[in-house]
Amino acid sequence: MNPLWLERKQQTPVRRDGDHRTPFQRDKARILHSAAFRRLQAKTQVLGVGLSDFHRTRLTHSLEASQIGQGIAAQIASKFPQTAEDVALDENLIEALCLAHDIGHPPFGHGGEIALHHKMVNHGGFEGNAQTFRIVTRLEPYTLEYGMNLSRRTVLGLVKYPNTINSLTNDSLYTSETNSRFIHAGTWCPPKGLYECDSELFDWLLAPLSESDKQYLLSYDTFPNRHSKTRFKSFDCSVMELADDIAYGIHDMEDAIVTGLITRAQFFEEVVKPVKHIERCWLADNIEQIGVQLFCEHHQRKEGIGALVNAFITAIEVGMADSAFEANLLKYNATLPDAYHQALNVFKQFVLTRVIRHPDIQRIEFKGQKIVIDLFDAFASDPARLLPESTRVRWEKASERDQGYRVIADYISGMTDGYAAKLFNTLFLPVSDYATETGQL
Repeated sequence: MNPLWLERKQQTPVRRDGDHRTPFQRDKARILHSAAFRRLQAKTQVLGVGLSDFHRTRLTHSLEASQIGQGIAAQIASKFPQTAEDVALDENLIEALCLAHDIGHPPFGHGGEIALHHKMVNHGGFEGNAQTFRIVTRLEPYTLEYGMNLSRRTVLGLVKYPNTINSLTNDSLYTSETNSRFIHAGTWCPPKGLYECDSELFDWLLAPLSESDKQYLLSYDTFPNRHSKTRFKSFDCSVMELADDIAYGIHDMEDAIVTGLITRAQFFEEVVKPVKHIERCWLADNIEQIGVQLFCEHHQRKEGIGALVNAFITAIEVGMADSAFEANLLKYNATLPDAYHQALNVFKQFVLTRVIRHPDIQRIEFKGQKIVIDLFDAFASDPARLLPESTRVRWEKASERDQGYRVIADYISGMTDGYAAKLFNTLFLPVSDYATETGQL
């Protein structure tokens, strides 16, 4: 491996006696012990935090994605040893990426993200993956200036969309909505990229690449009625993204089955039926039996969930992302064969249709969206008065208006669902209502 990929933005010569950990083991430890990671325990994954004590949060989802990522890494090392050697595949690195991949997501899931993007659209935008990059490279106070100060390769693995939001934005999609408290969610979905204000750190990240690899990595596809979309990601990132998709499509579906949000009839009609017609796929012959298990006793459901996850992990292959790249880290990606890719998309679409877009879930998301908008408006109206001291100091140091708004977005996006709701009540409920709400009568 090129030693430049092990470098950190802030080179620290201090080494503790007896510490024999690899750079990626140290990166994983920094992620696990960060406040940003701990806050995932109180952030919405699919079902709202507090609806029950069973469903997954962003934290448990990340832990499951990490376990799946380790399984994928083991499969690749066994089935494709030469490629694993060429890319210097490291299980600790994959685990670290899966643990950290969601730490930039704001409270209230997608509702919080579109609310912050709406407020930040003229100040650099907001996007959960971009915020993850910002947290690990700048915000998390492991170091004074460079966040967790992770190794270059770990940071590269977290960059799912290697270009800036400004470059990827299709301005024609935005409307001039005057009542910003009640925005149309579909209009304000952000482009998936990084913030322009973090370009210097992005340039540092890509320094080990050749000039041609850099430019090719930044390439993207444009569309008339959508934001532009980047084309490429690193090998490590492709493994993390597959682990994330499997955890989302299978484990998040389990929550909905247990809580009764999904019925047996719906599953057999919308998942079993289409999967049975996919050729050259083990799941086609076994999905009906698995479907029966999913709606039986707990231990049988767990057996079915395990069979689904194992089917996808063991099917994963390594393919050529694009031979035009010089660096092996960009040349190869982990992929699913077409048949299994189709099957996973069936599960993901089922979760999207029957869970994410369920009216009860959307109403909770809408409420969170409104909370975030109102909090942003309040803090932006009088930052010196309302921001907590540490955030106010950052705001006062911001030399431009956009930077000041970014400080406010950083503050709100780091909140948990519960903290944001409590702060909203503090700011907007009459004193008597707040006392009743908090039991302080």
